[in-house]
Amino acid sequence: MKPLKEKKPFQAPHTFVILAALILLAVAATYVVPAGEYTRYTDEATNRTLVEAGSFHYVESHPVSFLTVPALIYRAIVKAASTVTFILIIGGSFEIITSTGILTVLCKKMAKAFRGREYFVIPAFLLLFSVFGTTMGMSAEVMIFVPIGIALAASLGLDKVTGTAMIAMGAASGFTAGILNPFNVGVAQDIAEIPMFSGMGYRIFILGVLLVINTVYITWYAKRVKADPTKSIIYGEPEDQEFTFDDTEEALNLTHGLTLVVIVAGFAVLIYGLSKLGWYFEEMSAIFIAMGVLCGIVNRYSPNKIAATFGNGAKGIVVGALIVGIARGVELALSDAMILDTIVHAIASIVNILPQSLKAIGMFLAQSLVNCVITSGTGQAAVTMPLMVPVADLIGITRQTAVLAFQLGDGFSNSVLPTSSALMGYLVVSKIPYVKWLKFMMPLFLIWTFFGCLFMLGALMIGY
Repeated sequence: MKPLKEKKPFQAPHTFVILAALILLAVAATYVVPAGEYTRYTDEATNRTLVEAGSFHYVESHPVSFLTVPALIYRAIVKAASTVTFILIIGGSFEIITSTGILTVLCKKMAKAFRGREYFVIPAFLLLFSVFGTTMGMSAEVMIFVPIGIALAASLGLDKVTGTAMIAMGAASGFTAGILNPFNVGVAQDIAEIPMFSGMGYRIFILGVLLVINTVYITWYAKRVKADPTKSIIYGEPEDQEFTFDDTEEALNLTHGLTLVVIVAGFAVLIYGLSKLGWYFEEMSAIFIAMGVLCGIVNRYSPNKIAATFGNGAKGIVVGALIVGIARGVELALSDAMILDTIVHAIASIVNILPQSLKAIGMFLAQSLVNCVITSGTGQAAVTMPLMVPVADLIGITRQTAVLAFQLGDGFSNSVLPTSSALMGYLVVSKIPYVKWLKFMMPLFLIWTFFGCLFMLGALMIGY
């Protein structure tokens, strides 16, 4: 009798493999989907490029050759160069900051303060980062704070998924609700020609509901994992020693204090620049380089040690940075073949033929689908709002409700799409595999989507 062969355990595909498959699928679609485009014009008042509603027309097809996929991937990385560079700088700078020991000391002190009440940290961080998300539109910037959340979670005996989620999901909820978010709601309301940031009351209600949902879900997960560590979605994954602390007390000395001053001052300048001066990757990168170098100087590191530590941090995150770049390949393939507008036109047309009672929900789900191919919130608003506003006018849905459909569709799916630079950014920093994150995130995303449908129905009922 032949001995039974042991079945090999299922091995989740590498994120590179997932993205390559999506790019190949997008390239294949360029041979099937007809090319088309909308007429675009520049709004002189805002200097934005907008789409003219009702102007869609088919054009000559330009399918993308499968032989050009390697070059397409290169172009995608180049197109995402600012994000990729920023991620590498974040990795290098945080390696210097972490090596000083200041995060270890702070997290141990916070762990002692919250001992027995560790689950209060979750709603506190969710609320704090929802404020950043709903006012300054924090999304890709979340990756900056994820190491702090992970370090604190580890010191409290929680896994790094909890540490990542209590920061990223707070910012995601705030960004989605968009109470004062100029990058999604502000742009969409401007295009829809309704008062800027109007309808704030209902969006505050939405944010409150999302925060409750997130608190319950993440706390449930954290308690489950603390009771049985094998329930963690990353159980069996290699542990990151920089997030693991022993129980020994460490005093906060003068060097730690000066390092903390540098970090706090750096983040204060960063937040001011983001919220008041319109800073983006160039300015943020400069701040983090300065923070890393100054922290090294305060801790009496030699120039060689600062350089070597920075290099090690960047080296450890380079694969993830490439993932963010490659993810742009899907949108690039669709836009090269001029089928991006065709896809958007088809989705808008489907919404238009839905029964009256489902049109609002259809608009929300349609925006979620559009977000699969246009992940930029501002870019998606510029393309879809000129199309959805006339649809809303024709079917008797308020323009405010059309904006709500956009913000929910754009916001929710950013936490699960492999083409989302914000998602890939914080997964890179946290070193959580995309497939593992999806296992954690999909139930919450489905809950969000269900409540998104309820929010849309509520908007119809109150004449939002």
